[in-house]
Amino acid sequence: MKPKILTVDDSKTIRLIVGKAFKPFDCDIFEASNGVEGLAVASREKPDLIILDLTMPIMDGAEMLAKLKSSPELKNIPVIMLTAEAGRENVLRIARMGVRDYLIKPFKEEQLIERSSRVIDLKPKGGTAARAKRFDDPISLLIVDDKPAILDQIRGGLSDIPWNIQGRSQTGEAIDFCSQNNPDVILVSLSLPDNGGFTLFQMLRASTKTKSVPVFGLCVKTASDEQVRAQQAGFTGLITKPIDFDDLKGKLGRALNLDTSYRYFEQKDGVLVLKFPGTFTPNAANEITLHLRNKVSEAVDAGIDKLVLDMSALKTADVNLIRLGLSAMQLCHELSLKQRIVGSEAVCNECGNYEETKDWAFVATYQDALNALNNVSLAAA
Repeated sequence: MKPKILTVDDSKTIRLIVGKAFKPFDCDIFEASNGVEGLAVASREKPDLIILDLTMPIMDGAEMLAKLKSSPELKNIPVIMLTAEAGRENVLRIARMGVRDYLIKPFKEEQLIERSSRVIDLKPKGGTAARAKRFDDPISLLIVDDKPAILDQIRGGLSDIPWNIQGRSQTGEAIDFCSQNNPDVILVSLSLPDNGGFTLFQMLRASTKTKSVPVFGLCVKTASDEQVRAQQAGFTGLITKPIDFDDLKGKLGRALNLDTSYRYFEQKDGVLVLKFPGTFTPNAANEITLHLRNKVSEAVDAGIDKLVLDMSALKTADVNLIRLGLSAMQLCHELSLKQRIVGSEAVCNECGNYEETKDWAFVATYQDALNALNNVSLAAA
Protein backbone atom coordinates (compact mmCIF):
# COMPACT_ATOMS: atom_id res chain seq x y z
CA MET A 1 0.00 0.00 0.00
CA LYS A 2 1.28 3.46 -0.89
CA PRO A 3 2.30 5.63 2.05
CA LYS A 4 0.11 8.71 2.55
CA ILE A 5 1.82 12.02 3.24
CA LEU A 6 -0.03 15.11 4.40
CA THR A 7 1.64 18.51 4.03
CA VAL A 8 0.11 21.32 6.09
CA ASP A 9 1.42 24.78 5.20
CA ASP A 10 -0.20 28.12 4.41
CA SER A 11 2.40 28.69 1.70
CA LYS A 12 1.32 27.23 -1.61
CA THR A 13 4.95 27.44 -2.73
CA ILE A 14 6.06 25.21 0.12
CA ARG A 15 3.27 22.73 -0.61
CA LEU A 16 4.39 22.66 -4.25
CA ILE A 17 8.01 22.09 -3.19
CA VAL A 18 6.95 19.23 -0.94
CA GLY A 19 4.83 17.71 -3.69
CA LYS A 20 7.69 18.01 -6.18
CA ALA A 21 10.12 16.39 -3.75
CA PHE A 22 7.93 13.31 -3.36
CA LYS A 23 6.90 13.12 -7.03
CA PRO A 24 9.53 10.48 -7.96
CA PHE A 25 8.21 8.19 -5.23
CA ASP A 26 5.18 5.92 -5.11
CA CYS A 27 3.10 7.73 -2.50
CA ASP A 28 -0.07 9.80 -2.18
CA ILE A 29 0.24 13.48 -1.22
CA PHE A 30 -2.51 15.42 0.53
CA GLU A 31 -2.49 19.15 1.26
CA ALA A 32 -3.97 21.54 3.80
CA SER A 33 -3.35 25.26 4.26
CA ASN A 34 -3.83 25.47 8.05
CA GLY A 35 -4.25 23.36 11.14
CA VAL A 36 -8.03 23.11 10.94
CA GLU A 37 -7.92 21.76 7.40
CA GLY A 38 -4.95 19.59 8.37
CA LEU A 39 -6.86 17.92 11.19
CA ALA A 40 -9.81 17.25 8.91
CA VAL A 41 -7.61 15.63 6.27
CA ALA A 42 -5.67 13.68 8.90
CA SER A 43 -8.90 12.32 10.39
CA ARG A 44 -10.17 11.32 6.96
CA GLU A 45 -7.01 9.90 5.39
CA LYS A 46 -4.98 8.65 8.40
CA PRO A 47 -1.66 9.63 6.74
CA ASP A 48 1.56 7.79 7.45
CA LEU A 49 3.45 11.07 7.82
CA ILE A 50 2.56 14.73 8.32
CA ILE A 51 4.84 17.55 7.17
CA LEU A 52 3.63 20.37 9.40
CA ASP A 53 4.44 24.08 9.24
CA LEU A 54 4.83 25.72 12.62
CA THR A 55 3.52 29.20 11.74
CA MET A 56 0.11 29.35 10.06
CA PRO A 57 -3.10 31.40 10.31
CA ILE A 58 -6.35 30.10 11.85
CA MET A 59 -4.60 27.20 13.60
CA ASP A 60 -0.81 27.01 13.78
CA GLY A 61 1.35 23.89 13.78
CA ALA A 62 1.78 23.78 17.55
CA GLU A 63 -1.96 23.76 18.19
CA MET A 64 -2.62 21.20 15.49
CA LEU A 65 0.13 18.98 16.89
CA ALA A 66 -1.40 19.21 20.38
CA LYS A 67 -4.77 18.16 19.00
CA LEU A 68 -3.17 15.27 17.09
CA LYS A 69 -1.47 14.02 20.25
CA SER A 70 -4.72 14.19 22.20
CA SER A 71 -6.57 12.06 19.64
CA PRO A 72 -6.38 8.28 20.24
CA GLU A 73 -6.73 7.68 16.48
CA LEU A 74 -4.15 10.23 15.34
CA LYS A 75 -1.61 10.49 18.14
CA ASN A 76 0.81 7.94 16.64
CA ILE A 77 1.10 9.61 13.22
CA PRO A 78 4.72 10.79 12.90
CA VAL A 79 5.18 14.52 12.31
CA ILE A 80 8.08 16.40 10.76
CA MET A 81 7.87 20.06 11.72
CA LEU A 82 8.83 22.90 9.37
CA THR A 83 10.02 26.11 10.97
CA ALA A 84 11.59 29.34 9.79
CA GLU A 85 13.48 29.83 13.04
CA ALA A 86 16.77 28.11 13.84
CA GLY A 87 17.58 29.37 17.33
CA ARG A 88 18.51 26.88 20.03
CA GLU A 89 15.48 27.74 22.13
CA ASN A 90 13.18 27.28 19.18
CA VAL A 91 14.73 23.93 18.32
CA LEU A 92 14.38 22.77 21.93
CA ARG A 93 10.77 23.93 21.96
CA ILE A 94 10.03 21.92 18.80
CA ALA A 95 11.78 18.87 20.20
CA ARG A 96 9.65 19.02 23.33
CA MET A 97 6.47 18.97 21.25
CA GLY A 98 6.99 15.31 20.40
CA VAL A 99 7.68 15.64 16.68
CA ARG A 100 9.71 12.96 14.93
CA ASP A 101 12.04 15.45 13.26
CA TYR A 102 12.20 19.03 12.04
CA LEU A 103 13.46 21.04 9.08
CA ILE A 104 14.40 24.70 9.01
CA LYS A 105 13.23 26.76 6.05
CA PRO A 106 14.55 27.10 3.45
CA PHE A 107 15.29 23.40 3.07
CA LYS A 108 16.45 21.28 0.19
CA GLU A 109 14.21 18.61 -1.32
CA GLU A 110 16.91 16.03 -0.62
CA GLN A 111 16.78 16.92 3.07
CA LEU A 112 13.03 16.41 3.17
CA ILE A 113 13.28 13.04 1.43
CA GLU A 114 16.14 11.94 3.66
CA ARG A 115 14.26 12.84 6.86
CA SER A 116 11.02 11.32 5.58
CA SER A 117 12.80 8.10 4.58
CA ARG A 118 13.69 7.60 8.22
CA VAL A 119 9.99 7.44 9.03
CA ILE A 120 8.27 5.79 6.05
CA ASP A 121 9.33 3.40 3.32
CA LEU A 122 9.63 5.41 0.10
CA LYS A 123 9.81 3.39 -3.10
CA PRO A 124 10.52 4.88 -6.56
CA LYS A 125 7.60 5.03 -8.98
CA GLY A 126 7.47 2.53 -11.79
CA GLY A 127 8.84 -0.37 -9.80
CA THR A 128 7.12 -3.68 -10.37
CA ALA A 129 6.01 -5.91 -7.57
CA ALA A 130 8.97 -8.13 -6.88
CA ARG A 131 8.94 -11.52 -5.31
CA ALA A 132 9.80 -11.33 -1.66
CA LYS A 133 13.42 -12.34 -1.20
CA ARG A 134 14.20 -15.43 0.82
CA PHE A 135 16.99 -15.99 3.27
CA ASP A 136 18.78 -18.20 0.77
CA ASP A 137 18.69 -15.57 -1.98
CA PRO A 138 22.00 -13.81 -2.78
CA ILE A 139 21.81 -11.01 -0.22
CA SER A 140 24.76 -8.56 -0.11
CA LEU A 141 25.94 -7.70 3.42
CA LEU A 142 28.61 -5.08 4.12
CA ILE A 143 30.31 -5.13 7.52
CA VAL A 144 32.36 -2.09 8.54
CA ASP A 145 34.54 -2.93 11.53
CA ASP A 146 38.23 -2.38 12.23
CA LYS A 147 38.46 -5.67 14.13
CA PRO A 148 39.12 -8.56 11.72
CA ALA A 149 37.98 -11.09 14.34
CA ILE A 150 34.45 -9.64 14.28
CA LEU A 151 34.28 -9.99 10.51
CA ASP A 152 35.46 -13.61 10.76
CA GLN A 153 32.96 -14.28 13.54
CA ILE A 154 30.03 -12.94 11.52
CA ARG A 155 31.10 -14.84 8.42
CA GLY A 156 31.23 -18.01 10.49
CA GLY A 157 27.87 -17.34 12.14
CA LEU A 158 26.17 -16.77 8.78
CA SER A 159 27.97 -19.58 6.97
CA ASP A 160 24.73 -21.57 6.66
CA ILE A 161 23.23 -19.00 4.29
CA PRO A 162 24.74 -18.11 0.91
CA TRP A 163 25.09 -14.38 1.48
CA ASN A 164 27.79 -12.29 -0.13
CA ILE A 165 29.56 -10.85 2.94
CA GLN A 166 32.07 -8.06 2.40
CA GLY A 167 34.17 -6.44 5.08
CA ARG A 168 35.75 -3.00 5.25
CA SER A 169 37.74 -1.61 8.16
CA GLN A 170 37.53 2.14 7.50
CA THR A 171 34.88 4.71 6.68
CA GLY A 172 36.50 5.74 3.40
CA GLU A 173 36.76 2.13 2.25
CA ALA A 174 33.07 1.62 3.02
CA ILE A 175 32.05 4.70 1.03
CA ASP A 176 34.18 3.57 -1.92
CA PHE A 177 32.56 0.14 -1.74
CA CYS A 178 29.04 1.60 -1.69
CA SER A 179 29.82 3.89 -4.64
CA GLN A 180 30.53 0.82 -6.78
CA ASN A 181 28.18 -1.75 -5.22
CA ASN A 182 24.65 -1.97 -3.87
CA PRO A 183 24.69 -3.68 -0.47
CA ASP A 184 21.28 -4.84 0.75
CA VAL A 185 22.16 -4.25 4.41
CA ILE A 186 25.09 -2.72 6.29
CA LEU A 187 26.52 -3.36 9.77
CA VAL A 188 28.67 -0.53 11.14
CA SER A 189 30.81 -0.67 14.27
CA LEU A 190 29.92 2.22 16.56
CA SER A 191 33.42 2.11 18.04
CA LEU A 192 35.28 3.03 14.87
CA PRO A 193 37.99 5.63 15.61
CA ASP A 194 37.19 9.35 15.44
CA ASN A 195 33.42 8.83 15.62
CA GLY A 196 33.71 7.01 12.30
CA GLY A 197 30.59 4.85 12.71
CA PHE A 198 28.28 7.82 13.15
CA THR A 199 30.01 9.84 10.42
CA LEU A 200 29.64 6.92 8.04
CA PHE A 201 25.94 6.59 8.89
CA GLN A 202 25.33 10.25 8.04
CA MET A 203 27.18 9.84 4.75
CA LEU A 204 25.18 6.73 3.87
CA ARG A 205 21.91 8.51 4.59
CA ALA A 206 22.99 11.53 2.54
CA SER A 207 23.63 9.38 -0.52
CA THR A 208 20.78 8.61 -2.92
CA LYS A 209 22.14 5.09 -3.41
CA THR A 210 22.20 4.13 0.25
CA LYS A 211 19.63 6.38 1.91
CA SER A 212 17.13 3.52 2.15
CA VAL A 213 19.57 0.70 2.91
CA PRO A 214 19.06 -0.73 6.43
CA VAL A 215 22.08 0.19 8.58
CA PHE A 216 22.63 -1.58 11.92
CA GLY A 217 25.04 -0.41 14.61
CA LEU A 218 27.47 -2.92 16.12
CA CYS A 219 28.48 -2.38 19.76
CA VAL A 220 29.05 -4.20 23.02
CA LYS A 221 26.05 -4.71 25.28
CA THR A 222 27.40 -2.35 27.93
CA ALA A 223 27.95 0.58 25.52
CA SER A 224 24.70 2.27 26.54
CA ASP A 225 25.77 5.76 25.45
CA GLU A 226 26.61 4.55 21.95
CA GLN A 227 23.30 2.70 21.75
CA VAL A 228 21.33 5.80 22.70
CA ARG A 229 23.25 7.90 20.19
CA ALA A 230 22.61 5.33 17.45
CA GLN A 231 18.88 5.23 18.19
CA GLN A 232 18.69 9.01 18.14
CA ALA A 233 20.66 9.15 14.88
CA GLY A 234 18.18 6.82 13.21
CA PHE A 235 20.10 3.56 12.81
CA THR A 236 17.78 0.77 11.67
CA GLY A 237 18.68 -1.27 14.74
CA LEU A 238 21.46 -2.48 17.00
CA ILE A 239 23.46 -5.70 17.07
CA THR A 240 25.24 -6.22 20.37
CA LYS A 241 28.40 -8.19 21.02
CA PRO A 242 28.83 -11.03 21.78
CA ILE A 243 26.61 -11.63 18.79
CA ASP A 244 23.55 -13.84 19.08
CA PHE A 245 23.33 -15.06 15.49
CA ASP A 246 19.77 -16.23 15.80
CA ASP A 247 18.86 -12.71 16.90
CA LEU A 248 21.04 -11.21 14.14
CA LYS A 249 19.35 -13.26 11.42
CA GLY A 250 15.93 -12.33 12.76
CA LYS A 251 16.69 -8.60 12.79
CA LEU A 252 18.27 -8.59 9.33
CA GLY A 253 15.47 -10.74 7.94
CA ARG A 254 12.80 -8.38 9.25
CA ALA A 255 14.67 -5.30 8.02
CA LEU A 256 14.94 -6.82 4.54
CA ASN A 257 11.43 -8.28 4.69
CA LEU A 258 12.84 -11.70 3.79
CA ASP A 259 10.46 -14.59 3.36
CA THR A 260 11.32 -17.24 5.95
CA SER A 261 8.22 -19.38 5.56
CA TYR A 262 9.94 -21.83 3.21
CA ARG A 263 12.10 -22.93 6.14
CA TYR A 264 9.10 -24.40 7.90
CA PHE A 265 6.21 -24.89 5.45
CA GLU A 266 5.99 -27.15 2.43
CA GLN A 267 3.16 -28.48 0.29
CA LYS A 268 3.74 -32.06 -0.82
CA ASP A 269 1.78 -35.30 -1.21
CA GLY A 270 -1.44 -33.32 -1.10
CA VAL A 271 -0.81 -32.05 2.44
CA LEU A 272 0.70 -28.96 4.06
CA VAL A 273 3.71 -29.90 6.17
CA LEU A 274 4.86 -27.71 9.05
CA LYS A 275 8.34 -28.92 9.93
CA PHE A 276 9.65 -27.74 13.27
CA PRO A 277 13.44 -27.16 13.29
CA GLY A 278 15.61 -29.21 15.64
CA THR A 279 16.79 -25.97 17.25
CA PHE A 280 13.40 -24.57 18.18
CA THR A 281 14.26 -21.08 19.41
CA PRO A 282 11.80 -18.33 20.41
CA ASN A 283 12.68 -16.57 17.14
CA ALA A 284 11.75 -19.70 15.18
CA ALA A 285 8.48 -19.90 17.11
CA ASN A 286 7.76 -16.25 16.28
CA GLU A 287 8.53 -16.77 12.59
CA ILE A 288 6.27 -19.82 12.37
CA THR A 289 3.49 -18.02 14.21
CA LEU A 290 3.85 -15.07 11.84
CA HIS A 291 3.40 -17.27 8.78
CA LEU A 292 1.00 -19.92 10.14
CA ARG A 293 -2.37 -18.45 9.24
CA ASN A 294 -1.29 -17.25 5.78
CA LYS A 295 0.34 -20.55 4.84
CA VAL A 296 -2.63 -22.59 6.01
CA SER A 297 -5.02 -20.25 4.17
CA GLU A 298 -2.92 -20.53 1.00
CA ALA A 299 -3.04 -24.32 1.28
CA VAL A 300 -6.81 -24.32 1.71
CA ASP A 301 -7.13 -22.03 -1.32
CA ALA A 302 -5.05 -24.55 -3.26
CA GLY A 303 -7.46 -27.34 -2.33
CA ILE A 304 -5.40 -28.88 0.48
CA ASP A 305 -7.31 -29.99 3.57
CA LYS A 306 -4.64 -31.84 5.54
CA LEU A 307 -1.83 -30.61 7.78
CA VAL A 308 1.12 -32.57 9.18
CA LEU A 309 2.89 -31.05 12.18
CA ASP A 310 6.33 -32.65 11.98
CA MET A 311 7.99 -32.39 15.41
CA SER A 312 10.28 -35.37 14.83
CA ALA A 313 13.49 -33.28 14.97
CA LEU A 314 12.71 -31.85 18.41
CA LYS A 315 14.43 -33.23 21.48
CA THR A 316 12.20 -31.50 23.99
CA ALA A 317 8.87 -29.69 24.30
CA ASP A 318 8.56 -26.24 25.80
CA VAL A 319 5.81 -23.69 26.29
CA ASN A 320 6.52 -22.08 22.90
CA LEU A 321 5.98 -25.40 21.15
CA ILE A 322 2.79 -26.14 23.03
CA ARG A 323 1.38 -22.67 22.45
CA LEU A 324 2.16 -22.91 18.73
CA GLY A 325 0.75 -26.42 18.49
CA LEU A 326 -2.48 -25.31 20.11
CA SER A 327 -2.75 -22.37 17.68
CA ALA A 328 -2.27 -24.75 14.75
CA MET A 329 -4.94 -27.10 16.14
CA GLN A 330 -7.38 -24.24 16.56
CA LEU A 331 -6.70 -23.07 13.00
CA CYS A 332 -7.29 -26.59 11.68
CA HIS A 333 -10.59 -26.66 13.54
CA GLU A 334 -11.63 -23.27 12.12
CA LEU A 335 -10.78 -24.27 8.54
CA SER A 336 -11.85 -27.92 8.82
CA LEU A 337 -8.39 -29.33 8.15
CA LYS A 338 -7.46 -32.84 9.20
CA GLN A 339 -4.16 -33.04 11.03
CA ARG A 340 -1.62 -35.44 12.42
CA ILE A 341 1.47 -34.84 14.55
CA VAL A 342 4.78 -36.59 13.99
CA GLY A 343 6.64 -36.57 17.29
CA SER A 344 9.93 -37.79 18.67
CA GLU A 345 9.73 -40.04 21.72
CA ALA A 346 10.90 -37.22 23.99
CA VAL A 347 8.27 -34.80 22.69
CA CYS A 348 5.49 -37.40 22.98
CA ASN A 349 6.42 -38.15 26.59
CA GLU A 350 6.75 -34.50 27.61
CA CYS A 351 3.50 -33.43 25.96
CA GLY A 352 1.75 -36.20 27.88
CA ASN A 353 2.58 -34.32 31.05
CA TYR A 354 0.59 -31.24 30.06
CA GLU A 355 -3.15 -31.05 30.42
CA GLU A 356 -3.41 -28.96 27.25
CA THR A 357 -1.67 -31.56 25.09
CA LYS A 358 -2.74 -34.85 26.58
CA ASP A 359 -5.14 -35.43 23.69
CA TRP A 360 -2.57 -34.80 20.95
CA ALA A 361 -2.41 -37.89 18.74
CA PHE A 362 1.19 -38.57 17.75
CA VAL A 363 2.48 -40.88 15.06
CA ALA A 364 6.08 -41.99 14.64
CA THR A 365 6.85 -41.01 11.05
CA TYR A 366 5.70 -38.71 8.29
CA GLN A 367 4.53 -41.74 6.28
CA ASP A 368 2.42 -42.87 9.24
CA ALA A 369 0.83 -39.42 9.32
CA LEU A 370 0.19 -39.52 5.59
CA ASN A 371 -1.38 -42.97 5.80
CA ALA A 372 -3.54 -41.92 8.74
CA LEU A 373 -4.75 -38.78 6.96
CA ASN A 374 -5.54 -40.70 3.78
CA ASN A 375 -7.38 -43.39 5.76
CA VAL A 376 -9.40 -40.71 7.49
CA SER A 377 -10.12 -39.20 4.13
CA LEU A 378 -11.24 -42.53 2.68
CA ALA A 379 -13.37 -43.31 5.72
CA ALA A 380 -15.01 -39.92 5.51
CA ALA A 381 -15.75 -40.54 1.87
